[in-house]
Amino acid sequence: MKTSFATAILAAAFAVPAAAQETYVFDPAHSRPRFEARHLGMSLQYGYFDKIAGKATLDRAAKRGTVEVTIDATSVRTFDPRLDNAVKSDKFFNVEKFPTITYKSSNVVFEGERVVAIDGELTMLGVTKPVTLKVESYTCAENPMNKKPMCGADATATIKRSDFGMTANLPLAPADEVRIIIPVEAYKETAG
Repeated sequence: MKTSFATAILAAAFAVPAAAQETYVFDPAHSRPRFEARHLGMSLQYGYFDKIAGKATLDRAAKRGTVEVTIDATSVRTFDPRLDNAVKSDKFFNVEKFPTITYKSSNVVFEGERVVAIDGELTMLGVTKPVTLKVESYTCAENPMNKKPMCGADATATIKRSDFGMTANLPLAPADEVRIIIPVEAYKETAG
């Protein structure tokens, strides 16, 4: 009797489906973070990062997930090569001392089947602050070129650079308020 009861418990345990967690790895060619800020209170000026690594886990049934992003701060670029050294200097990104920027989240927010926000922590210049990314255009499908499953989205947030200790040339060159835009395409990890 004890043997059949134990066998029934084991059978029931293995009959429960495993969590439907999926892992997606960022495609660096199509995931280039950029930022924009007003210059002298006038036009929007832009910069971007050439190198990013990241992954996301999603459990659609449980409506939860995680996100980890690492940005190579040394890859920062502007659209004026003369400014690249300035933004890399200790006045701004201080890439010699802080070569990476990270974002980590264990709270992915769903509305129905769609990811709409990510609550996490941004670490830049050695300072960590909570930042919520708004997620738009969230879509998952098979890539028509290589037939691999993937997801894509645009994640945005607005921060104050002074919150992270980046105070050079405030208030106007560039402005304190900086909009971050992270377009992401990520491929689903598959076994084998």
